[in-house]
Amino acid sequence: MVKRFISGAVCPKCGQQDAIRAERDEDNNVMNRDCVECGFEDALYDTMPSEIQTRVTPADPLDQIEAQPIKIQMPDTRH
Repeated sequence: MVKRFISGAVCPKCGQQDAIRAERDEDNNVMNRDCVECGFEDALYDTMPSEIQTRVTPADPLDQIEAQPIKIQMPDTRH
């Protein structure tokens, strides 16, 4: 694994631009980042869904529930 600088990246801790470097750990599906200016470190985990929902993918079965009309009754104000 080789650490590489991320061009244009800004450190979330110190605000320095072009000070963030990253390395990819393929075994754990994680990208480790650190700042060479302030020592900030974090990890970004890959948690993407297996298939992104689009207009052509099947919808969730709960979205297929048939709509049922409701009737709104006004309160009886006669005394």
